Amino acid sequence: MKLGSQFRPRLLSALLISILLGSAPSTSAQAQETGELRIATSYKLMTLDPHYANLNENTSLLSHIYERLVYQDENLELKPGLATSWRPLSDTQWEFKLRDNVRFHDGSKFGADDVVYTIERIRDFLTPPSGGFRSYVSGIKSVSASDPLSVLIETNGPVPNLPLFFSSIFVMNRPSEGFETTGDLNAGHSSVGTGPYRFESWSSGESLRLIRNDDYWGGKPTWRDVTFRVIENPAARVAALSTGEIDVADAIPARDVASLKERGARIASVGAARVNFVQFDVSRETLPGVTGKSGEPIDNPFKNPLVRRALAMATDRGILVDKILAGYGTAAAQVFPNGLPGTSANLVPGTPNYEEAKSLLAKAGFRGGFNLVLAGPAGRYPGDAESLQAIAQSWARIGVNAQPSAAPFSVFNTKRAAGDYAAWYGGTSGEAVDIILHTLLASPNRERGTGALNFGNYQNVAFDEMLAKAESIEVGPERNQALAQATELVMADQPIIPLYHFHHIVGYGPRVGSYVMHPRGWTTAMQTLAAVE
Repeated sequence: MKLGSQFRPRLLSALLISILLGSAPSTSAQAQETGELRIATSYKLMTLDPHYANLNENTSLLSHIYERLVYQDENLELKPGLATSWRPLSDTQWEFKLRDNVRFHDGSKFGADDVVYTIERIRDFLTPPSGGFRSYVSGIKSVSASDPLSVLIETNGPVPNLPLFFSSIFVMNRPSEGFETTGDLNAGHSSVGTGPYRFESWSSGESLRLIRNDDYWGGKPTWRDVTFRVIENPAARVAALSTGEIDVADAIPARDVASLKERGARIASVGAARVNFVQFDVSRETLPGVTGKSGEPIDNPFKNPLVRRALAMATDRGILVDKILAGYGTAAAQVFPNGLPGTSANLVPGTPNYEEAKSLLAKAGFRGGFNLVLAGPAGRYPGDAESLQAIAQSWARIGVNAQPSAAPFSVFNTKRAAGDYAAWYGGTSGEAVDIILHTLLASPNRERGTGALNFGNYQNVAFDEMLAKAESIEVGPERNQALAQATELVMADQPIIPLYHFHHIVGYGPRVGSYVMHPRGWTTAMQTLAAVE
């Protein structure tokens, strides 16, 4: 499958990503003696427990300490990590072969018992609100060590994408007895992994300090030590980079790219494996903040797919990408950027057609439009509050008066969960197309673990069946085609309006030679190559 230009691998990119994944031998660039790398990050590490919550805030930073069995490269293809190979033995059995001569930071040898412990800790020990990775192992019936470097996994049914699930799970070392608690890990005494950097200290909400693991199996890391400073304010991160106070800054606003370049900073960016969208409550009979043009109560307009299509048709994605994101984004028509595995080449964003949108509204019984409150977070995603304003302006052209309402993410998240909103702006990312479809658009079902982000309670039996069938197919072209077809079906119903795939933007100073971006949005020292003097 042909990939977009932003996903085509380059020689340097491949080298650096292999370093990032921990699978490259030592090179002269890696071995070069360097000092401290200072990174300003928007990611606020919430815990030292690698299994507590599946958020980039945790996984990005903890990837220095812990490693996964399987990794995704810059094209989201699966590559060996702590596992050198894997294969299905039957529809319900998998065998993973592990890398030899790998040691944890405390000197203990890595082996199959550690993988067994990791899976059992996530599946059997952690309970809500922790255990954010449980969905990845809920289908595992049993796990055992068939020999010191082989793991045998039996599932409750076919799980053809089990290796993909393991690309999100950090491996911990088995303690002498019992299970490590989150409290124990947050104390920092047992933050021991196999990764390229060792844990030194952590100040919650402020900093994370790491020291090079000179005995790392993948080769000596570039930087002697690494300090992550949590700077949540984008302007403050930009200022710290401009003054040379730090070497790397992530989540750079697009509006600041030009000024940073003028001051000598360099920029790296990549299209994100994620989507930002408008989501509708399609289940309730009436909705808060939704009225007729004269303020009278009306039935939920979003139950009608014609209304949803009209609003999608009236949304000017070009303004969002070109003006608000300053070109550092791609207009969206599906959950991942075109060209990545599982996407449909038939789904492309179109230009607004306001007359046709008005016609659809009239057919749905809303000839004069209606009023609503369009909610969203402020400061969570690039251009989020500004996007609300632009969307409202587009919809006004077809008679739908949307009042933008932006709030801090914690407030927004609480109100959305409480049902205070009728329509809202959101975003999500995942390891693969099916992960997002499964979470965002599949019918909510706790037993199957679907619809966790389907806050609009959208339900489409035909789509659920197509998605389930696609997920039963082994990873490869046939599965990708089935996912593309399921996506085409559900997007024709427009339960969400895909807006854009924003670009991750990182700035770096003169001590850094190059920085390679990953579409998952990780910010790591392993992506950072030192400048050669």
